[in-house]
Amino acid sequence: MPLNDETKTFLFTSESVNEGHPDKICDQVSDAVLDACIAQDPDSRVACETCTKTGMVMIFGEISTRATVNYEQVIRDTIRQIGYDDPAKGLDYKTMNVIVAIEEQSPEIAQAVNSVKEEDVGAGDQGIMFGYATNETEHLMPLSHQLATSLGNRLTEVRKSGKVDWVRPDGKTQVTVEYKEKNGQMIPQRVHTVVISTQHHEDVSNEQIAADLMTHVIQPVIPEKYLDDKTIYHLNPSGRFVIGGPHGDAGLTGRKIIIDTYGGWGAHGGGAFSGKDTTKVDRSAAYAARWVAKSLVANELCGRCLVQLSYAIGVPHPLSVHVDTYGTIKEGLKDEDLIEIIKKNFDLRPGCIQRDLKLKRPMMQKTAAYGHFGRDIDDFTWEKVKTLNV
Repeated sequence: MPLNDETKTFLFTSESVNEGHPDKICDQVSDAVLDACIAQDPDSRVACETCTKTGMVMIFGEISTRATVNYEQVIRDTIRQIGYDDPAKGLDYKTMNVIVAIEEQSPEIAQAVNSVKEEDVGAGDQGIMFGYATNETEHLMPLSHQLATSLGNRLTEVRKSGKVDWVRPDGKTQVTVEYKEKNGQMIPQRVHTVVISTQHHEDVSNEQIAADLMTHVIQPVIPEKYLDDKTIYHLNPSGRFVIGGPHGDAGLTGRKIIIDTYGGWGAHGGGAFSGKDTTKVDRSAAYAARWVAKSLVANELCGRCLVQLSYAIGVPHPLSVHVDTYGTIKEGLKDEDLIEIIKKNFDLRPGCIQRDLKLKRPMMQKTAAYGHFGRDIDDFTWEKVKTLNV
């Protein structure tokens, strides 16, 4: 793509939800079940879905494992950790109804992925997966998504620490950033709009909500250089948000896949992550694609890029590898050259992804709120940049 000096300015918005949002409750329960299985049996095959509504949490799906798991206890512990300990908050881990509807994995699927040799493990399903990275932030994530996610995480921090004692577990955030694009590169200019809707105690005033959110959430998270006197704030714009959690809205695993990934940037293959062991390429190959994309950008081979992988059930090697650098590729290289660099530096067979990223460990619940990417957590091995042999 030929370079030019033309620039354009535009707005882009990303959203996030707190760990107490009904859909995120379900993601965390599903991954807590997965962790409980692989803690005892790393070769567990898990496809665990969760749904929740007033006073009820249900898990259902397919699990084949040698582990002995008290599923009800895992579920109650997860709800307690999130902070739902009173029906007035929308759910109570002590009194809620727990339903377990788990069957074993289909033997037809099992025979497609089970193998003696790690490198010969076939993909658990067909599908397409994407990874994205951009040099607009330190963690090589889109600024709009990073800020929206960080605001939600901060809401949870001030709630659990007691710094802001009226905050309850449910909540949503949204950030609109004004960008300048030049030669395919995204350059953040300012924060245009901030939206926060947080569940709260019934006695707190709207004035205190706005003041506390500005002082304890927004200002500690959003760098001052991005805020100005034109920035718009919508803080609990509905006026009241006392009824929340599963009492206010039903929840289901896998409904927040854009929040889980890049906030609308790049692309998404459509498969959810939580509750799936990593023979499922919906999860493992999405992590690998992020690892590849981040490594390409961090090695300064491009300014931002999108990586697509595709698989067929039972087939170890990806069917295709695609790279789009949006015109930001290093001078002298083409996107096709990056594909050869990927093939030289990464083994993208599912078993090898599990091995290289150490995915058979009980750490998946950490991913199930505040994003699977762009976080400085040791267990997130796909965020560790690989030095590439070019």
